Amino acid sequence: MIDLRQLVMFRQVVESGSFSAAARSMHCTQPAVSQQIKALERTVGGPLFARVGRTLRLTEAGTTLARHAADILDNMAVAQQQVRAVATLETGTVRVCAFPSANATLVPYAAAALKERYPQVRLELLEAEPPESYQVLRRAECDVVVAFTYESELPRAAETGPAEAGMLEVPLLVDSLVLLVPNGHPLAGRRSVQLADLAGETWIAGCPKCRSSFVDACTGSGFNPTIACATDDNLALQGLVAAGLGVALLPSLVLAFLQHPDVVPVRVEPVLRRTVSAYTWPDLARTSAITAMLEALRSAADSIGPTAFPTTSA
Repeated sequence: MIDLRQLVMFRQVVESGSFSAAARSMHCTQPAVSQQIKALERTVGGPLFARVGRTLRLTEAGTTLARHAADILDNMAVAQQQVRAVATLETGTVRVCAFPSANATLVPYAAAALKERYPQVRLELLEAEPPESYQVLRRAECDVVVAFTYESELPRAAETGPAEAGMLEVPLLVDSLVLLVPNGHPLAGRRSVQLADLAGETWIAGCPKCRSSFVDACTGSGFNPTIACATDDNLALQGLVAAGLGVALLPSLVLAFLQHPDVVPVRVEPVLRRTVSAYTWPDLARTSAITAMLEALRSAADSIGPTAFPTTSA
């Protein structure tokens, strides 16, 4: 019978592309990885890898095992989550993985409410953007994910999103995007602007998921945006706008905790929105601590409401 640890090492070699990279990621030595792979090859009855020059490639047997390994290990992760859900978390740890602006706004208030109700519960915060955060939940490395979905993604999300994968979705709030321009920009005194009128602007783009939805919105308004640079850092993005290097679209939730003094938010028409939701496995949602965390997130979201932003007086 195939040893589970050997199967984990095998998949790590497949994903990393080499024995040495797999050893580093698993915090062990390369000979230890080689020994486990050789033992796995003896179990299955043939070689799983072949070297072609300096490249490590899967044999036909290796390709077959890689396909099954993904299913087996994914099912093991789900099983781990379901077994873990049986045990009480009242004196354990609640692990929340959220995107940066949620970790700076929603999560702290929810964490305080959880601590008040369950003082013995330890809260562990992780940070990741979707869809990476969904994979963190799949790997049983967190209990609750806070993620966002843009309106343009909804048709695809219905077919391939986390809900389709069996995750429970708890909607929290709707977050609107705003245009950020530097002080002194011709649009800085406007209450609102049509996205189609921004075709001539140079843009600073955000995280890959936000960037993709931003480009889709611009294309839908009849133009392809000229992107000068991109950054995942909300403070850096605002700094680039303040320096006059371009304009940007930024979620209002970010401005709830962080606004550069030299940028001005302007409403964009049509309004671009994203839905912020919490996700967990249905079995986990039945445990008292996870239920309390979801309720605390809903309460924090209700206190914020549909996110708005300060408008100019002009």
